[in-house]
Amino acid sequence: MLPATSKLCAAISYRHLRNMTGLRRQAAVAISQELSRLARHSPGPSSWIHQVRRRSSLLSSRLEEKPFSEMEMSYIKQGEEALQKSLRILEDQNDWKTETVAGNGDKVLSKVLPDVGKVFRLEVVVDQPLDTVYSELVDNMEQMGDWNPNVKEVRILEKIGKDTVITHEKAAATPGNIVGPRDFVSVRCSRRRGSTCVLAGMSTTHGAMPEQEGFIRAENGPTCMVLRPLPGSPSQTRLTWLLSIDLKGWLPKTIINQVLSQTQVDFAKHLRQRLARPGL
Repeated sequence: MLPATSKLCAAISYRHLRNMTGLRRQAAVAISQELSRLARHSPGPSSWIHQVRRRSSLLSSRLEEKPFSEMEMSYIKQGEEALQKSLRILEDQNDWKTETVAGNGDKVLSKVLPDVGKVFRLEVVVDQPLDTVYSELVDNMEQMGDWNPNVKEVRILEKIGKDTVITHEKAAATPGNIVGPRDFVSVRCSRRRGSTCVLAGMSTTHGAMPEQEGFIRAENGPTCMVLRPLPGSPSQTRLTWLLSIDLKGWLPKTIINQVLSQTQVDFAKHLRQRLARPGL
């Protein structure tokens, strides 16, 4: 029902900064300073998060490609913020509580954060190589409604550079219509660095998609998916999905928690079925 999306930290070289002017330079400096501050205060990142941060050169590569408008720079900055918040949440291994464990080992954990609310964390292993999983989730994102019954539609509204997109997602109705029709407008980013892929995102607004009649505009983010090859088994992928959702409307917390944790379990099930289809 609920999408998951993704942006990654950036390192800006002096050569690129020297060539920037006006808004682009100001935005780049602001992002660089924020990322440096977060790095200083982040408590001991795990090795894969450190690798992603160290090797990323998001803003430099993008600003090399073409100039960006004020609005495009705003979307890029939103994505960076979503990614940094997501990674900080995933870094902290304390206080996670088990919501559900499936027979195949799929696990959903949760914790309550003072500035975010309740977040959910899916941990699964998929019997497909990382490239295959990445392609399905990123390159074929508009086809998600074909295989995930919790998603009615995913549509790309705008692309910014190579890795950033603005999307509109419609969630499918839940059984018994416990949760009525919801939709989302999200900024998403995908990033590959070394053997780690990060897909991050958060809710945003876009002129091409005002609130729709018959749907409650819900909010997501920060959200993040991390894909890594399973150690010793490159034909398998470890997938971690951080989900943070505000469904809006008048819904009891017990129902929200049940729906969100089940959504993650269902996602893993349907993703495996999609990747196992003949001809993949």
